[in-house]
Amino acid sequence: MSSLLQNPVIAIFFFFSPIASSLSLPSPDATVYDLLPTYGLPSGLLPNSVKNFSLSSDGSFNVELSAPCYVQFDYMVYYDRIISGKLKYGSIKDLEGIQVQKFLLWLTVDEIVVDLPPSNYIYFHLGMISKKLDVAQFREVRACRNTASSVIPWNDLLGY
Repeated sequence: MSSLLQNPVIAIFFFFSPIASSLSLPSPDATVYDLLPTYGLPSGLLPNSVKNFSLSSDGSFNVELSAPCYVQFDYMVYYDRIISGKLKYGSIKDLEGIQVQKFLLWLTVDEIVVDLPPSNYIYFHLGMISKKLDVAQFREVRACRNTASSVIPWNDLLGY
């Protein structure tokens, strides 16, 4: 995993930036799942297949997954192999590489925001559309799958 601390010049710049006054530097062993909560975001926003990530001093980030994949939350979510955006405390802006399925359409997620002070909700902005969801479903990191189809076990349908 690459991280901010692998480049000492960037680490020093980050240390003296305004972001550092409210956030601590990630340790060299930190994962992206460790980093997200330091920005007030749940670690389960990304699937378990993160291969590499980088964060620059201005909050711009890139995440590389092993492969594109799907995760089922309240909605089916598609993650491209490369995800990028800009981290700020409580939000990810200029997001690229994540889409959500609404009916038969796949809509691009532009921004993710949590309430400050923290509440039980997270907001996904899809252009002019905003969707409020329970943040609890994003607290745990979920496994990726390579298709969007979901198979519902019979015992789930029958209530067993």
